[in-house]
Amino acid sequence: MGEKTAGGPRARVFRLIRTEDVSGVSGTGIVADGVVFPDGVTVLRWRTVGGSTAIYDSVESVERIHGHDGSTRLVW
Repeated sequence: MGEKTAGGPRARVFRLIRTEDVSGVSGTGIVADGVVFPDGVTVLRWRTVGGSTAIYDSVESVERIHGHDGSTRLVW
């Protein structure tokens, strides 16, 4: 999943960018930062006041849960 380096695959960094805030909580623009580890486990850190951090089995889970039918996109 990650890019190969001399030491093996690397973690990949992404941002969640939201064009519409369906929940009324996270706002629009860059709303979260994430990392996908070589084994697929994905960590998401929200940029909301107080923030929160969540761990998912895959980046596909993040997209399915937080994509809101295209109003949020994942950018590498």
